[in-house]
Amino acid sequence: MQLIDGKKVADEIKAEIAAEVAERVARGERRPHLAAVLVGHDGGSETYVAHKVKACGQCGFESTLIRREDDVTEEELLDIVARLNEDPSVDGYIVQLPLPKHIDEQRIIEAIDPKKDVDGFHPVNVGRMSIGLPCFVSATPAGIMELLKRYGVDTRGKHCVVLGRSNIVGKPVASLMMQKAVPGNATVTVCHSATPDLKEHCRRADIIIAALGQPGFVTADMVKPGAVIIDVGTTRVADSSKKSGFRLSGDVDFDNVAPLCSYITPVPGGVGPMTICSLMRNTLLAASGRVY
Repeated sequence: MQLIDGKKVADEIKAEIAAEVAERVARGERRPHLAAVLVGHDGGSETYVAHKVKACGQCGFESTLIRREDDVTEEELLDIVARLNEDPSVDGYIVQLPLPKHIDEQRIIEAIDPKKDVDGFHPVNVGRMSIGLPCFVSATPAGIMELLKRYGVDTRGKHCVVLGRSNIVGKPVASLMMQKAVPGNATVTVCHSATPDLKEHCRRADIIIAALGQPGFVTADMVKPGAVIIDVGTTRVADSSKKSGFRLSGDVDFDNVAPLCSYITPVPGGVGPMTICSLMRNTLLAASGRVY
């Protein structure tokens, strides 16, 4: 069993990005600029955005954090989006999800300029990705593909089971895995809450990508020997032994599944760090005009 070290790979990629940014600055070009809009004080969102701001510093980016309280109106948020669309100094930006229930998330996403949509959630980027055109690929699926690539995991002709059908991970990573690319060219099965015989699908899988948000869902009896396991789950589970009062749990029962695998990602330290550095890469691409 080989552990896929997402933190190590993410650090390598951020160093590569920082070197390219240094070259840009040496040529007299400005630093890439990433902005983030954070509504409210959700603990997970606060942590994630703080990591993004830190990563911007590590990559040599400019960063801007725009905060609003939970009672911000949808129209006020749309006004912020419109201003960011028009700001020539901002190369890319994100509106951190989830948003308060009184705000239509899809309306906000669709208001973002696709050329600045470094989260890759706009329907234009999703559509372009689905047919293999240049686009901003959403950060978590892009990070998963980069891990598979850098660890030399053979995906061609393999049976890949994706657990989960979210717009953020499940659907896009399934699309990427079936495309004519490296990594890619896999035979993909997408399983979800309405899938009968889900365990049987998993037992036949060469690669399992678990993105359900259900701690410990994938157990040893669902995994065939030699399978590759990519665990996207990051659920906060109460743990009084931790200073924070919680621990992060993946969708995979790591201790019992890991001995069966050829490769497996841990939680934390697997896919999570790759999500951040994929966002940094998208921002660099936006700044250099290499996508649109």
